Amino acid sequence: MKNHFNHSQLKREVGLSSATLLVIANMVGTGIFTTSGFVMKELGDPLPVLLCWLVGGIFALSGALCYGELGAMFPRAGGEYVFLRESFGKSVAFLSGWISLIVGFSAPIAAAAIAFATYTSCVIPGMGKSSAFIVSMGDFPILTLSPVTVLASLMILIFSFIHYHSLALGTRVQNGLTLFKIGFLVFFIAAGFCVSREPVQHFVAGGAGKSLFGESFAIALIFVSFAYSGWNAATYLGGEIEKPGRNIPVALCAGAVAVTGLYLLLNMVFIQTLSPEKMTGAIDVGAQSAMSLFGDTVGRYFGGVIAIGLLSVLSAMIMTGPRVYYAMSRDGMFFKLFGKTSSLRRTPAYSIFFQGTVSVLMVLTASFENLLLYIGFTLSFSAMLTVIGMVKLRFTRTMIERPCKTFGYPVTPVLFIAGNLWIIFFSITSRPVTSFYGLVTIATGLLLYAYFSYKRKMEAPLPCILKKGETM
Repeated sequence: MKNHFNHSQLKREVGLSSATLLVIANMVGTGIFTTSGFVMKELGDPLPVLLCWLVGGIFALSGALCYGELGAMFPRAGGEYVFLRESFGKSVAFLSGWISLIVGFSAPIAAAAIAFATYTSCVIPGMGKSSAFIVSMGDFPILTLSPVTVLASLMILIFSFIHYHSLALGTRVQNGLTLFKIGFLVFFIAAGFCVSREPVQHFVAGGAGKSLFGESFAIALIFVSFAYSGWNAATYLGGEIEKPGRNIPVALCAGAVAVTGLYLLLNMVFIQTLSPEKMTGAIDVGAQSAMSLFGDTVGRYFGGVIAIGLLSVLSAMIMTGPRVYYAMSRDGMFFKLFGKTSSLRRTPAYSIFFQGTVSVLMVLTASFENLLLYIGFTLSFSAMLTVIGMVKLRFTRTMIERPCKTFGYPVTPVLFIAGNLWIIFFSITSRPVTSFYGLVTIATGLLLYAYFSYKRKMEAPLPCILKKGETM
């Protein structure tokens, strides 16, 4: 049988509109429909909640401006992996790629799939109340089988096959889901402002707000930063985007600005329709808001529509993530299998299915809230390193062509780096266990880098030493 998996190159066939929609699809989804309840739990007052979402949007835009410069300089598949390889070398680049595999994509894919299944359970009678089979070690659950986790796992597998089939099919599915989601969000926001009977009551009914410079605000920003994650999505397909010097920066910035506006408006709808007490800790805050607006019956069906919208972010991450592992493998810094593409499908097939397997394992083993904190902490570390690398390149590689330069430099990167340092510090001091898992992930990445470096050294051909008088 003919082997269709080889080292075929990726093709540039993603235009500006598709790249922008990809950024929006990566950003809008799991976070906005699940984290507002956790943000309210931390801050306890509507106005600080909105301010937190605004600050998160400013951070995302700052990061997008910096990544735009890097994406235009190095328009290749891999995103942060490529950028850090150019600025700090292969060790830090590998660490970033490892974080992308576990935290940047596999964990958010798992979170998106769980959110999809949770919202779907609002529509299917009895699904959310079905008993779960739990395997525990003492009081610690290590495996959960339930209708929600089974449906979440199934959707990961389905979309992995879609994006394995071809980039063209994956892009069409992706664009369709994203446009559906944007249209629904616009309708939901308009309905929220038109139908809500007491538009300002909950804005003034909150409890005592927390300090804007304290621990609670920083922890709330972790949840918010998870919701904004994905603003860098176009850089992962740098090797497949047309006119990358222009399209990558424009797609990143346009996506970040559009999503910030959507998030602020959507949170205003949540606050108008739900009291702080009802919002606090709610995972399905979107469905709760819809039920408050339209009644239980119609609201449940809105939960189903939100679930369909969540498929967009699930699809977008399954599409972008494998390009990182592909780039790592092509550099000899990951298993060779994942550097192969299908000559028939022209997609990084092994990387797609490997990512899907890791994501399914996370669905079956992880707690949702801790998953979000783990993602937010570790991604903040990786993104901060990348922007520091961008600043370093300004000094060390002055001659390299920069089709696009960061607007507001050096204030923009300093703001982004300082904000992420703030989040990391409070994550470690207030959530030490979750932060410990993030640090273990980083340490594991360094050990794997040592392994692959040793392997490359052992596989390198020995130099041929000729004796006197011998010729080649």
